[in-house]
Amino acid sequence: MYEPSNAPYPGPNPTYGQPTYYPPETPILYDGDVKNPYDGGRFKPKKRINDPIFLIFFVLQLLGFAAVSGIALNTWISQGGLGGGLGKSGGQTGTSVTLNRSTVYLLLLVTAAAILLSVAYLMLTRMFTKIIMHITLILTIALNIGICVYYWITKYWSGAIIFTVIAVFSLLSYFGFRSRIPLASLLLQVVMDVSKHHTSVYAVAFAALFIQATLAVQVSSVIEIIATYAKWTPGNPSCDTSSCSSGKVTGLIFFEAFSFLWTSQVIGNVSLATLAGGPYGSWYYFGPRELGEMPKHPTMSALGRASTLSLGSIAFGSLIVTLLDLLKLILNAAQNNANADGHPIEACFACCAACFVGILENLVEYFNRYAYIEIALYGKPYIAAAKDTWRLFKDRGIDALVNDSLVGMTLMWGAYAIGLMCSLFGYLYLRFTAPSYNSSGQYTAPVILFSFFIGLVCSTTISSAIEAGVSTIFVGLGEDPQVLAIRAPALFSMIADTYPDVTRGVPRG
Repeated sequence: MYEPSNAPYPGPNPTYGQPTYYPPETPILYDGDVKNPYDGGRFKPKKRINDPIFLIFFVLQLLGFAAVSGIALNTWISQGGLGGGLGKSGGQTGTSVTLNRSTVYLLLLVTAAAILLSVAYLMLTRMFTKIIMHITLILTIALNIGICVYYWITKYWSGAIIFTVIAVFSLLSYFGFRSRIPLASLLLQVVMDVSKHHTSVYAVAFAALFIQATLAVQVSSVIEIIATYAKWTPGNPSCDTSSCSSGKVTGLIFFEAFSFLWTSQVIGNVSLATLAGGPYGSWYYFGPRELGEMPKHPTMSALGRASTLSLGSIAFGSLIVTLLDLLKLILNAAQNNANADGHPIEACFACCAACFVGILENLVEYFNRYAYIEIALYGKPYIAAAKDTWRLFKDRGIDALVNDSLVGMTLMWGAYAIGLMCSLFGYLYLRFTAPSYNSSGQYTAPVILFSFFIGLVCSTTISSAIEAGVSTIFVGLGEDPQVLAIRAPALFSMIADTYPDVTRGVPRG
């Protein structure tokens, strides 16, 4: 039997607010017995590999990507990276046909800037939580209105109609969202303060960030794509010994984009499962480490489960989001082509389809986050975890999760801002160095896009560590709500007052 300690709870931070609910002095009893953190196989899943087909598929595409990378990078390195260097003097050297080594230096600097800006934004968010949430809510509405006005001015009728509806809806929902900021703010502060007592949270976040940055800069979105252009773009020196064509470059870039998106999704979701099944889940069900009930090395145990037994399940859910993302990109391309050819009806259909796919992708990604937490805590296959997550949603109500969306909105706006600042840095660097390959400005847009994407990925990877804690608390709240009354009484009190149904646990069948 699990025996709770009677030692006083040190907090993560006693100054969240003035709680109206006080935790019971005696242990929480269910059916006359103390609630066991290992109930239902929690933290002790069966030793079996889940969803092995998707695990095999993921490994095969990773090997295929490695093969393409090896061929492209070998040629690129043998040609000295097509020349180029750091700074203005280095930018004047190198090939003028395509991207060269000076772009790599540029995007490495962008990555370093993104990491520093991401850490600074999290620190500011903890210090001025409510203010930043208000600002991001207003910015979201202003962005919707701005896009709407722009589409009407440019006579892009299909987009204008869609964003008019979105802008009106966002204006009407402003006051409802604003009233939820205090609870979302307190929730975010609790998670940030819990993370301060578990350094493994930031260790996992920075490890995932380093892997993502390495994949984005050194392999996928930078060197690998540059090397692919260098290897197969017509007119390059390597074309003397191999066939080159624009179609081959397009196909390889598409495969590299698919592999990068899927692999990035898996890395981020393994990080999420590690944090949910490690520090956050252990804090919720066992209490702070000071109480002495938490298992040894919970983060390493969760990482081991997520990267081996549950990797196939995580790859399964990540593949769904990746395919929707690629479909949205294809529809956006079709929309642009229809506009260029002067077919407004086709463009309207493509725009509507892309919006629908985008909404579906966001819902699946949001839903998957809770499914991965079920996978992390119980070691379930993806389908079983998805069914339990849906049951959790129906029992608790989608409205209660709006606060989580507010937290996500706050962190996502920070990611967009960091992405924009990184793209501005990339643009200014190009203007200052004036590399030979960009003499007519043909590569300015791709470099700015890569810079924005790197900043966005770096920021979202770090902030995902905080979102993992928010989502884990919601899952624990849905299953065992009284536990939160001991862990964070002020937060439990506010949730109980605002959403009484949320504090009702989900019965396990």
